[in-house]
Amino acid sequence: MSKHFTIKNLPESERPYEKFVKYGAENLSDAELLAIIIKTGTAKENSVDIARQILQGNHNNLLNIYDLSYHEMMQYPGIGSIKAIQLKAVAELSKRIARTKSGYDLRLDNPFSIADYYMEHLRHCKEERLICAFFDAKCHFLGDVIITKGAVNYAYVSPREIFRHAFDYEAVQFVLIHNHPSGDPTPSKDDLQITNRIHKGAQILELELIDHIIIGDNKYYSFHENEQIFNT
Repeated sequence: MSKHFTIKNLPESERPYEKFVKYGAENLSDAELLAIIIKTGTAKENSVDIARQILQGNHNNLLNIYDLSYHEMMQYPGIGSIKAIQLKAVAELSKRIARTKSGYDLRLDNPFSIADYYMEHLRHCKEERLICAFFDAKCHFLGDVIITKGAVNYAYVSPREIFRHAFDYEAVQFVLIHNHPSGDPTPSKDDLQITNRIHKGAQILELELIDHIIIGDNKYYSFHENEQIFNT
């Protein structure tokens, strides 16, 4: 009768739980940390082996758990619905922790800080997303909202929705952020029209559009840095 390998089947020196307690989380490999989440293996492979398979995908590192969908995760041996959910939850938590930590450093006078904050969240997205980040009069970050998913074009972006969220946050300044799945952040004609339309509407309501940042693959385009906010 076959049985599942567990971490207890491994030599003591290779057991992630024991290594965690003895040496600390920072001394475990990526595969060992994932194995703690996976917990059990199959009749042929232990949890560390399965973790290594997940890591050997497209990126050959932990970025795979971001990119793999819930259903793709279940294609790996020993990964059922519950484990796939747990792994995707860990990936999402790690993104939120990173964004929460870096959110304290967002500066309206530094487009790079804003681009860097959203880079990992957006650079791997396969669809366009338009996000609006809101700030108070003292430039403190108040939060953000996804305005659209899919094609970000002139016809489908509603300035009214942006302004409604701005009033909900009691914001006086805001920044538009969206991604180009192609990896090239060069603004399109629609990007220019959207920026102009929202900028003019914001002025009427005594709100200020500070910047529109387009995220590419490890690069960005800032309308503010290129002096385009008032020239669109």
